[in-house]
Order: sequence, then structure tokens, then C-alpha cells
Amino acid sequence: MLAVAVFNMRGEPSGTMEIDPAVLGGRVRPKLIKQAVVAFLDHQRRRSARTKGRSDVKGSTRKLYRQKGTGNARAGMIRTPVRRGGGRTFAKRLPPAIKAFPKRMRRLARDSAILARIQANDVVIVDGLECPQIKTKTMAAMLSALPGGRVGCILAMHERDPNVYLSTRNVPNTDVRLVEELSAYEVLRRKRLVFTKPAFERLAHGVATPPLTDASAD
Repeated sequence: MLAVAVFNMRGEPSGTMEIDPAVLGGRVRPKLIKQAVVAFLDHQRRRSARTKGRSDVKGSTRKLYRQKGTGNARAGMIRTPVRRGGGRTFAKRLPPAIKAFPKRMRRLARDSAILARIQANDVVIVDGLECPQIKTKTMAAMLSALPGGRVGCILAMHERDPNVYLSTRNVPNTDVRLVEELSAYEVLRRKRLVFTKPAFERLAHGVATPPLTDASAD
């Protein structure tokens, strides 16, 4: 069992919570994590680069003049790349399809990233997180009081709370996500991973991550 420290909103320790590594896949899989990060970043590309080739520009396909007897160099249709207004020789096309990354692999990669964070002591739990009103000062003070100070973190919630989201959107290097929406890239992007107590309980009991079999992912 792995122990994770629990703190209140004032940064005072209030115990620990345990999680079975088997719930998170049992071991860290670096190759799978890298694959997940590469796929995540690849999916963020806009894929809008495109130029027109000779088949895309307007113009007749008729040969401009006969092949011989005119004294001119041989020429084909007007859309040829060597003529002004013709298509580009090596036109930019849409990139290949995005990298496939099945849901089961995404979950296992996320769990491996969380397990790596726990083993590195970069995970803390906040008990009694409350934000009755939208106030950045409250959330900034809480994050500063936690171990490590305000070095940037991702806050995993058990349910949506508009006040928490709006209160942290101006805190530098801080993101708020539901525990079910976490990805391997987001877990590793920030220096700390902060769970609310109910969110960590969902993770520890396998509610946020249904049991997965290790389908040759390494």
C-alpha cells in the first residue's frame, strides 16, 4: 500500500490515505506514458496546412499547342507547376490521420502517471475543500500553504464546482479537472497533483478507473 499525505486548507497535516498500487496498474509503464503524451500532443494539432496542387487550381486540361512544329518548348496544360498560376509541385496536404490511442490504453497510461507521481511524493490530498464564493485569494492561499508552495499543480475534483474553477483560473500554472478527465499528459505537465479527499477515494476504490487488463502495454 502507498500512503499519501492529507492536509486541510490551511496546509496543516491531518493524516494519510492509502491506495493499492494494483488499482493503478501495479507498476509504472514509461513507454506507455510516452506514447500517451505523444498521442495527446498530436491530437492538439489544428491540421489546417494545405496548398493547391495542379489538380486543385482552375484551368483547362487541354494541351496549349501541338507538340512539334511551333518552335516552342514542349508544354502541356496551363495548370502545370512551371507556369504562373499553376499548382504547386509538392503541394501541402492534410497530415495523416491522428494517432490511434484506445480508451483502455489511455486509462492505463493515466494510472501509470499517477502512480509515478505518488512514488515521487508529488501527490497531496486536501480535506474539506470549500469555496463558497469566487475569490482567487482563497485558492491561492491554500495552494501556497500546501507542501512545495505555489510551484504549479493540477487540482483533481470529484465533482464540478464553478467557484473553484473561477477562483483558480488566474492562479499561474494551475489547472482544475475532474478526476475522471485526467490524462497522462496533464498529470505530468504540472509539478504537483492535488486531489480532493472524495476524488482520491474514487480513485482508490476504482470508481474513476474501472479494472483493466494489461493488454500487452509495456
